[in-house]
Amino acid sequence: MTPSTAYLDWAATAPLSPAARAAMDEAAARLEAGDWANPSSVHGPGRAARRALEDARTRIGAALGVPAGSIIFTSGGTEALALAIAGARPQRVLFGATEHAAVKAAAHGGQPIPVDRRGIIDLEALGAMLADAGEGTAVAIQHANNETGVVQDLDAIGELVREAGGVLVADCVQSAGKQALPRSADAIAVSAHKLGGPPGVGALILRCRDRLVPVARGGGQEGGWRGGTEAILGILGFAAALEALAPGWSMCLAPLQARLEEAALGLGAAINGAGAPRLPTISSIHLPGLPASTQLMALDLAGVACSHGAACSSGTLRPSETLLAMGLKAAAGESLRVSMGWRTTAADIDRFLGAWAPLAERARMRRAARAAA
Repeated sequence: MTPSTAYLDWAATAPLSPAARAAMDEAAARLEAGDWANPSSVHGPGRAARRALEDARTRIGAALGVPAGSIIFTSGGTEALALAIAGARPQRVLFGATEHAAVKAAAHGGQPIPVDRRGIIDLEALGAMLADAGEGTAVAIQHANNETGVVQDLDAIGELVREAGGVLVADCVQSAGKQALPRSADAIAVSAHKLGGPPGVGALILRCRDRLVPVARGGGQEGGWRGGTEAILGILGFAAALEALAPGWSMCLAPLQARLEEAALGLGAAINGAGAPRLPTISSIHLPGLPASTQLMALDLAGVACSHGAACSSGTLRPSETLLAMGLKAAAGESLRVSMGWRTTAADIDRFLGAWAPLAERARMRRAARAAA
């Protein structure tokens, strides 16, 4: 990313925060000097590393509003979700139809829960599916969708799951640090790099450990829940990045989101997920008549970085499975995701609109030509 790039792909990854880099540089110096060692070692440098690790766990817990003892460090959100779903030992797995690919892969033939055209879980359908599935069902739901920003009512969902004797796994990779974590979930997945921390670090938060069993055994690290030497550099960067976030920072982006979406609507676009509760950091914009690939290439040449959808699949430019699940067939291949973070400015939004407006005009002329044919 060059300094002249308008970076609007924060939902894929946030730039490393200065606080995270400083914490990691300091930790690297301690490791290089031999002041710290393997946190599981019993000698002085090992104990020093253990103290730093547990201090980071406490700080992350305080920042997220959860007990430090509920935090199990992982390599990221994908591993956290896989551990939670497998650890529930489910008879069946239900997941939102718009879930991230990580959940679908971990569900091993699970059943999708339908959503409406806004992307909101159909609670009536979920209730019927839970009644049919019986006890011992794991339900995996994104708190906030990574493509549309649509926020689910996990309190209502959690009540249904609890009444059915199931386990609720919440994917909070996009919502953590932006909204309070849901109290109704038995297990919560978060990821550092969405918050300004380094990639390769995340956490599984277990609110109710007696509902799950460990599945990644090894040397006994993380209380026996996840084997493998802890990535102390990344964990310290994770803690520093979380602490650097100003309270309520994401809501400060609501005016920029409104500015972006009002302009897009005026240029003939539609907002996917409109009418549903959404994060103020993500907008999914459908420009009828112009493929997302065409839009992305033009924007990239203009120095604007955004995406078609989830970073794990956007490289293929396949139609968005999320939008298809919402019944938005045309939008699935013609939509862009514009996502913002704490460094996003009005100038970034104006640069996007300046580069995108000619594309919108091209799409309008195509639609007019088709209508006249």
